[in-house]
Amino acid sequence: LLQNECNPKILHLRSCRGRKLRVVREHYLRERVPCYSGACQAGCAHADGKLLPADLTHYVVPDVGVVLDYLEILELRELQGVVFTQTACQALQHSKGRRQYNRLRNLLKDPRHDCVLFANEFQEYSYCPREKGESQDTWQSRCVYSAAVWFYNHLAGLMDIVMITEDQEAVTRYSSLNSGVYVISVRDYLQNFWPELRAAHELHASVCQALQEKEGEVRERQYAEHLPPEVLEAGIKSGRYVQGTLNVSKHRAQTEASIMTEGFSNKSTDSWCVLVHGDKHRNRAVHGDVVAVELLPKSEWRGKVTALSEGQGAEPSGEDGRVVGVLQRNWRDFVVTFPPRDGTQPQSRNSQRILAVPWDHRIPKIRISTQQADALQDHRVVVRIDSWESSSLYPNGHSVRVLGRSGELETEVQTILVENCIHAPPFSDAQLRELPVNSPENPWTVDPAQVAQRRDLRESHLVFSIDPQGCEDVDDTLSVRHLAGGTLLELGVHIADVTHFVSEGSLSDLEARSRATTYYLADRRYDMLPAVLSADLCSLLGGVDRYAMSVMWELDARTLAVSRVWYGRTVVRSSYQLHYELAQALLDGDEAAVPELVRLGSEEQEAKRAELVQALETLTHVSRHLRAQRDRGGALELEGLEVRAQLDEEKNITALVPRQPLEVHETVAECMIYANHWVARKIQETFPHQALLRHHPPPRQEFFLQLVDSARARGFTIDTRTNKALADSLDRAADPQDPLVNRLLRMMTTQAMSEALYCSTGAQSLDQFYHYGLALDRYTHFTSPIRRYADVVVHRLLAAAMATKRGVASGKALAGNKGLEETAQHINKKNRAAKRAQKLSTELFQCLYFKERDPQTDRRCVADAVIYSIRDDGVLAFVPEYGVKGPVHLKNREGLVVSVGPDGGCEWQSGSVRRQPDRISTTSGGGTCTFRLFDHVTVRLSVLSSHCHADRLHLELVSDRPLRSAGDQPLPPPSSQGRSQLVQEVVRLAEEAQERAARRPKLSREEREFSQSKTPNLYSLLEEVRELALTDPDMIPQVCASTANCGIKV
Repeated sequence: LLQNECNPKILHLRSCRGRKLRVVREHYLRERVPCYSGACQAGCAHADGKLLPADLTHYVVPDVGVVLDYLEILELRELQGVVFTQTACQALQHSKGRRQYNRLRNLLKDPRHDCVLFANEFQEYSYCPREKGESQDTWQSRCVYSAAVWFYNHLAGLMDIVMITEDQEAVTRYSSLNSGVYVISVRDYLQNFWPELRAAHELHASVCQALQEKEGEVRERQYAEHLPPEVLEAGIKSGRYVQGTLNVSKHRAQTEASIMTEGFSNKSTDSWCVLVHGDKHRNRAVHGDVVAVELLPKSEWRGKVTALSEGQGAEPSGEDGRVVGVLQRNWRDFVVTFPPRDGTQPQSRNSQRILAVPWDHRIPKIRISTQQADALQDHRVVVRIDSWESSSLYPNGHSVRVLGRSGELETEVQTILVENCIHAPPFSDAQLRELPVNSPENPWTVDPAQVAQRRDLRESHLVFSIDPQGCEDVDDTLSVRHLAGGTLLELGVHIADVTHFVSEGSLSDLEARSRATTYYLADRRYDMLPAVLSADLCSLLGGVDRYAMSVMWELDARTLAVSRVWYGRTVVRSSYQLHYELAQALLDGDEAAVPELVRLGSEEQEAKRAELVQALETLTHVSRHLRAQRDRGGALELEGLEVRAQLDEEKNITALVPRQPLEVHETVAECMIYANHWVARKIQETFPHQALLRHHPPPRQEFFLQLVDSARARGFTIDTRTNKALADSLDRAADPQDPLVNRLLRMMTTQAMSEALYCSTGAQSLDQFYHYGLALDRYTHFTSPIRRYADVVVHRLLAAAMATKRGVASGKALAGNKGLEETAQHINKKNRAAKRAQKLSTELFQCLYFKERDPQTDRRCVADAVIYSIRDDGVLAFVPEYGVKGPVHLKNREGLVVSVGPDGGCEWQSGSVRRQPDRISTTSGGGTCTFRLFDHVTVRLSVLSSHCHADRLHLELVSDRPLRSAGDQPLPPPSSQGRSQLVQEVVRLAEEAQERAARRPKLSREEREFSQSKTPNLYSLLEEVRELALTDPDMIPQVCASTANCGIKV
């Protein structure tokens, strides 16, 4: 039995009425408090969790001040054996708030970091009561030192203990008291124990510089002070203040922001918008902060800007307010650019204070103190904000690491990752050691014991996959066959059994949960799982045995009604690995070679081909029936912008083309939706309070206003009362003369939709399970566990449901509602980041496509566009050829307007602009020209380069007529031979550049410190295009958007 000693604390307080109160708080001490060390000789009762390694040279115990100011150094995985004391954790919670405290808690829970929490204030021999007159800092240092001494004695002197502190008095006082306990500064610790850990040294220098500058700041107040937390809480409860998330406008970041009061996005059904104008009313809040807002008097409401340019027009839109306090900071890693030195920046003898410009327009400039200001000019640097006092116009921060020179391709891609909080380093050796090996010397094979426990489909079923060409991570396969003499059909969806290889709580599982999804960028992807799983052992490749999780339905062959559903683990061997275009060609009866049949004799080849085509036709018939069922329920067919990269056999980018829809896309998608729906039903019925579903709430009606008004301008009526009414009216809103009208209306519908989100069934009412877009009462994600962690969770739930049905224990206990809801919110957050990163990467490569072209002479820079929205001084247009949307100005900053000549050509003249709901007119000396919704115009695309921000495309009006109405000939097709020669030339130039680099003299310290990696990659090859003379005018070295995006997202 543990012996507890009570150490009471007596507090003398005063009540609100002035009465004196004596409060006694009991503090219990114990002798047996676990140390969580693998070197423990005292037999501590360690609960299941991580232990500090026993083979280290020392353990390090950070002081309170170190934890408060240098936590990001302690987060480096290279630092091992870190012991956080209870004293330091409580000080962090009280001083830095919940966000930093949760950051430390997550660090302690993460088994990838060698750090533990020691409850020193409950250990009888390490507890130090505060002495009378003792300052808090001195008492906290004494507590941490006492814990360090206890650790040394508890481990019987087998492990040296290093206490690190920035308090020089503590170093002087404690450094010579115990031979095995060393007390040194952070700088000395890094220099003596980690001299090669450059990241830690740079981070320490940056933080030290920021702290020194902060101490010397004394200025007059620039902003109103934030109200205390208790005042904010009381005001929010009483309704005086409004709580919400600050959303700064992308296009008017300096002047306009809004507060979303509830929900996950501005499309939520219960959200409410408050506008915040100007920096003063924003009061030091940063985009993404959770703030409290006080509404302004109605006489001060300014409305929302509706023009493309600043100061051109506004209309009433919601209420205006001002920020009175920040409840939760969204201070993350920001990418900034150090501008060129102009001689006006303030500087001191030891440092230079630079106003760095964030890559994100919505973030204010950040003041950085650094000794490397000159070396970092024109570089992208990752920084963190430390503080923003009311006396400062700008926040203060410190640099973390250098990404590279602004404008270099690798730098820009890394910027996108950092800005979206995507951290996807190479998988560690410890993670890879957990996984099986598959090599020519040691090939992986299915386990006979596993085969005995699974349903073997290898000989009985024709299993095949249909994916984008070149896909490596094959999540799903399909099968269909006739049963009972043709009266029944068996439809099977077979999904990679990832959970067989990734056990819950393993390092691979924790890393997959942290990433939550595979991140797809323009030419690369960052896998959620290591390649040995994602592209090999889990991937359902053709001709090899693989484990799967299957859902199989027995359907009536005539009515396709479900008579039986089977869920279970299987062993499959995919007979055909088809891509979409090949599968569609087989369905259409075209001559197309199936790789798996090429080596067979003609007779056998024809028989197997007929069998495959029959299976595809049956599958198409079933999917049409499933789609019709959902259509009757109100399923929506939406439209989005999807541009893909066309590759040759060597995976060189050859074309930038919008995705062409095929019927086989819908066939596969319907089967996946069907499987997701039935698995959702199964896990929700088995675990009504702890199942992971994906729900899609109906959007707010006011978000359909643009859709309704735009359709009305074309003579269509859109009914948005229900999803069924919306789907039917969208089907009717078709212009036979211009199919782009219906496409644009569906794109507007997509923009009006609320966000589909993961949720725990215990956190939502039953009516909230409904999926508005798919018209299904329950829905989840089950079919892509290789690239989505939500599917991994669902696989475990389905396995537990199957075990429950058999009456067998499912092993590890499932997460409760609270834990599952936290997981769902984490996945939702990461999914948003993945979508933003993919979009930004697409825009980056769209800019690359046009950047090296002369917009005045290159015909590829001129394209047809369709007007889809009217603004006060221009229009918004969609360029279907390139999948680009953007503003087209009809009035410029000088006040000139577009004047259209007799031939349709445009020029700038003095005049005026008049806007109406469905059209906009310009009047000048050349007459009046009117632009209506859905009009086709000709635009010129060019790139607006930015030193500190991302490049962006600029659309300029060329003619008020469609591109080819004047007899223009279609553009010639790209020359594949020219592209091949170009790629070869670029590779040659890259190799020559490397040879020249090898002959260069040794680099200076600054060059070594900030240089890019010379490893060849697609980005470095594309960079060489800038130096290459493009002599073939028919050549289109396209770059773009979503090459590796294998699978269908629903």
